[in-house]
Amino acid sequence: MSPDHLSATFAALADPTRRAILARLTSSAASVTELAEPFAMTLPAISKHLKVLERAGLITRGREAQWRPCRLDAKPLRDVADWVEQYRRFWEESFDRLGDYLRELQQQAREPGSDGAE
Repeated sequence: MSPDHLSATFAALADPTRRAILARLTSSAASVTELAEPFAMTLPAISKHLKVLERAGLITRGREAQWRPCRLDAKPLRDVADWVEQYRRFWEESFDRLGDYLRELQQQAREPGSDGAE
């Protein structure tokens, strides 16, 4: 994923209302009115949030007769997860090294005649 798309995805995810909308869309498609129900905001305000999500590629909007459903498109989230994965590996390796070091200190402390200092 290009950095611009990644930035757009993170910007869209930065808002709790947009995250809640995405969470709602994991169960099924929904209209703007349905998505607006749990929020104390106007339909135009919800529409602005949907436009941000749509520009980031996180939702698609369709048309089925009079119903205009919004659907989750999770591909950008996979791209974010892939990007974050490298940092998860970094932290995991750091914790592994810390664990090795702590085990080494414990072993030194258990050796007879050791005062724990080198």
